Amino acid sequence: MRSVQLLGCLVAAGWAAAFPLVSDLENQRLWGLIAAPSYLLAGLLCLALPRRVASRAAAAAALLGAVVAPLALLALTGRHQSEVMVVERSAHLLLTTGDAYLPHTAVVTDYNPYLPAMSLFGMPRQLLGSSNAFTQVAGDARIWFALAFVVCLLAAWRLLRPSRRNTTDLRAPLLPLAVLTASPLIALALVVGGVDLPLIGVCCLAMALADRDRPVGAGLVLALACTLKWTAWPALPVAVLLIWHLYGRRPAARAALISVGASLAVIVPVWLRQSDALRDQVVRFPLGLTAIRTPAGSPLPGKVLAGFGPTGHTISLALVTVGAVGVAIWLLARPPVSAIGAADLLAAGLTIAFIFAPAGRFGYLGLPAVLLIWPRLAARRWNSRRPVPPPRAAAEPPLPALPLG
Repeated sequence: MRSVQLLGCLVAAGWAAAFPLVSDLENQRLWGLIAAPSYLLAGLLCLALPRRVASRAAAAAALLGAVVAPLALLALTGRHQSEVMVVERSAHLLLTTGDAYLPHTAVVTDYNPYLPAMSLFGMPRQLLGSSNAFTQVAGDARIWFALAFVVCLLAAWRLLRPSRRNTTDLRAPLLPLAVLTASPLIALALVVGGVDLPLIGVCCLAMALADRDRPVGAGLVLALACTLKWTAWPALPVAVLLIWHLYGRRPAARAALISVGASLAVIVPVWLRQSDALRDQVVRFPLGLTAIRTPAGSPLPGKVLAGFGPTGHTISLALVTVGAVGVAIWLLARPPVSAIGAADLLAAGLTIAFIFAPAGRFGYLGLPAVLLIWPRLAARRWNSRRPVPPPRAAAEPPLPALPLG
């Protein structure tokens, strides 16, 4: 496996080294300058060290160089992408005015495209402040984004692992989680923004809870997901249908009622107080329907089509709708029978939405990528079929009783 590990490190180093050359965002360039040498060092450790320690040492080097060091540097200097400021400002507004959204928007950073529960990740900044180095880092919303991501993935692993009796399995997810977190797919998002990481974690955990017949837990986790970003809403029917197919209507109805009820309890009061702001900032702004356009501008097909004017924008939205209908038909025709199958369906729908949406970033594809990867790593199988338990051995007939004497 040394050649595979070396190839992965070289690809990651090349990916990181490209940012100082092509990105116009200073934080991304800084990340690339620090992360690229760390990936090369990880590749050298894969080749030079004994096999029993090479993988762990390489993962540690990549994690320190691609995540810990640049995140600490940016957090200490107060540098981040605009979404971190938006989340922390939303928490401040919620505490001081009771409203999570600015009533009047003049510039792009005035828009808050997240649902009300996202402001929870900005609360540590309001409680701790930024008076010293510790509070400057500990109050940063990126730290709490990453913590939610890690906790949810570890919980999903614990639920989906094949054997629950092996106590030595407690450390099994640490190396895969370190490699995933240190990969450019997650590391860049975590260091500069990280606002999508909680969504990734709660979606994986929701599918694991649904797979293991935990309808109440699945409903609560789905409610959290659906009150963070509207892109999590497709997870609700997928998880509910998985529960229905595996365990029946009553558990599925229980999960659906809990998730819908808790979501409405969070969103409806905000809608009653700030319906115009919620509609414009959470729905119309991400779809590119406001006067001020979203800065999400990766050259994905939907963004390219939207660049041709109103006709292209309409075609982009039509493609998203057609893709959603196609995934819904797939979901009803072949309902998922495991967490892997449910995650695959959700990943397919989100990929279509992100690719053909009028505005999107390559970083959004991290959510479907982790949905495809993590349940398989946890369950230790590639296919989405539910494993069949081995048949029990037939009991041997009792021996005839021998006559006494």
